[in-house]
Amino acid sequence: MEYKEFLETKRHSIGSFGFEPSYIPDMAFDFQIEIIKRACLKGRMAVFADTGLGKTLIQLSLAQNVVNYTGGKILILTPLAVAFQFIIEAEKMGIDDIEYSKDGTHSKSIVICNYERLHYFNSEDFKGVVLDESSILKNFDGKIKGQITSFVKKLPYRFLSTATPSPNDFIELGTSSEALGYMGYMDMLGKFFKNNQNDTGGRRNVGNKFYLKPHAENSFFSWVNQWAIMVKMPSDLGFSDEKYILPKLITNTHIVKNQSLINVDGQVLMFTPIAKTMTEVRHEQKQTELLRCEKAVELAKGKTSVYWCNTNNESDILKRLDTEAVEIIGSQSIEKKEQILLDFANGKIKRIITKAKITGMGLNWQHCNHSVFFPTWSYEQYYQAIRRFWRFGQKNDVTIDLVVSDGQTRVIETLQRKTKNAQILYKNLIDNVRGSFNETKTEFNKEIIKPKFL
Repeated sequence: MEYKEFLETKRHSIGSFGFEPSYIPDMAFDFQIEIIKRACLKGRMAVFADTGLGKTLIQLSLAQNVVNYTGGKILILTPLAVAFQFIIEAEKMGIDDIEYSKDGTHSKSIVICNYERLHYFNSEDFKGVVLDESSILKNFDGKIKGQITSFVKKLPYRFLSTATPSPNDFIELGTSSEALGYMGYMDMLGKFFKNNQNDTGGRRNVGNKFYLKPHAENSFFSWVNQWAIMVKMPSDLGFSDEKYILPKLITNTHIVKNQSLINVDGQVLMFTPIAKTMTEVRHEQKQTELLRCEKAVELAKGKTSVYWCNTNNESDILKRLDTEAVEIIGSQSIEKKEQILLDFANGKIKRIITKAKITGMGLNWQHCNHSVFFPTWSYEQYYQAIRRFWRFGQKNDVTIDLVVSDGQTRVIETLQRKTKNAQILYKNLIDNVRGSFNETKTEFNKEIIKPKFL
């Protein structure tokens, strides 16, 4: 590699790659119009909008604008069963040049498929891509994730959308930046973060290995807001929240006592120790799975509800105890999973048993206001799962029943900590959401073209 080429690899462009929008749907709210305009002008942008704020409408509008501007096609990637929601929304918007493809064949300008089916498609057929619930990428194995990343980077117009941009720690934003063609993941770590692996003291914003440098906080959030827009409520963009008031969220924690005798070094303990490691948590889950499942079925009895479990064993037990519930498991075909999810959304099934990593994203279940959750360390899975019900458009208060054993209380504490970190991220991004979209470029992390307003 020549020196000039090396320099180019270190050049991070935060400029605009887009165009003036030509299509704004009549049914769009004022804050949605603002997002559509900004995203089109940017050309490559992440829309971090909370659940229920109309991300489907926004994404379809962006897709239609790319089609109008390029005369080519655009691909929308979605989680399982979400494609049908796009088709329904498109009909409401009057967009008919759209189709759901399961095998790579397509004749329409806007093509929708599931992430799992991307290998059927050729990037050369498209001018742009929309990644719905883009944070789902971290759930795929390296092969599928690599396919998606490679596909996206070949297209000039790229849009990411999710309600949980950085579910576990701030460094996960690097994945979004890299996919959009801005600063790479490793470059971002070097510029804004410090290695934490040898630090035993308490730090804010700590991931497993890195924490955000205190002196870099302002520049980090300003940088993110050059390629992303964060919206929790319309008022974050200066618009009215009148139509976006959420009902009450009621969260109950039910602690099931581990009745197994605990033997440590030959001594039988009179109480259950708090599980600290992943191995200990899994052991605790195994010992208490029947008791937790019995409690879950008791809480969901007679209700329209979703059981969010973690293991196949838990799923089997729940199905045995609640014969009306229908399982969704990983071994089922994509078609089978989709049909169950559609039947539940349409009220044909009263209760389903599933895992948050399988069906916790993108689905609208405002007809249901109760679920039982066996929580894990994942804040993203927890947040996305409860927001299937607790979202704008929900008419009733939502109840989430968390069922844990007395040895799993650290899991609840971890979720609370991650929730706090997420709130810090959202606040900082929202505080900067009106930042400039003017062009700025950096080379070796040094600014070489100043923003126009400076």
